[in-house]
Amino acid sequence: MTYVMSDIHGEYGLFLKMLEEIRFSEGDVLYIAGDFVDFGEDPMGLLCDVSMRANVIPVAGERDLLALRMLTELDRVLGSAGALQASEEMKEWMESGGKSTMLGFHALSEDMREGVLDYLAEMVLFEEVEVKNEKYLIVHAGLRGHEDTPLEELAPDAFLSEALDPEKEYFEDTTVIVGHTHTSTLPDADKDMIYYGEGSIFLDCGAGKGGCLGCLCLDNGKEYYVS
Repeated sequence: MTYVMSDIHGEYGLFLKMLEEIRFSEGDVLYIAGDFVDFGEDPMGLLCDVSMRANVIPVAGERDLLALRMLTELDRVLGSAGALQASEEMKEWMESGGKSTMLGFHALSEDMREGVLDYLAEMVLFEEVEVKNEKYLIVHAGLRGHEDTPLEELAPDAFLSEALDPEKEYFEDTTVIVGHTHTSTLPDADKDMIYYGEGSIFLDCGAGKGGCLGCLCLDNGKEYYVS
């Protein structure tokens, strides 16, 4: 089976609970549409786990790329045994959800820190998937400027800075799957549940922010929720 979820936000316990709920096995594939880190209690546990799973495919979210910049700075300081002088950006990040990510990273060994940074740096910005003759494009937030530019030539901001419009159909033959936008904020949405737009699917059900973690099976359309 092929599954998608997004915006786990450090809720490693919910992630493991979801894997049990869907009975995830080595024969399955799971795509995660970004924002692995921040807010929740154990983002490093989550990253270390998924980095070891060949059948979990990560797509970068804006919190992941922000964490990559901040943790690279922190790792440089830790490696030189110097005192950390937090930049204004780092202070703002820690105050707005990044503290658990920073503390978890600080507690890792040097080798594990290197592995986490490599994993974050290697995350792609989109994945194209076909399941049972249905085509899907998985991105974190949106598709700004895609009409004029091939996906592979778009800047990272195009996938991260502008939320997908649920009332706009972006492609005739491809469903766009995103996270980023808490589904409860969308028009006529059911609270903390997967939302279906015009040729789009929104997966962020509020994990790490008082909601739940949602997961969708692309083979049969079945939805799963854990909290």
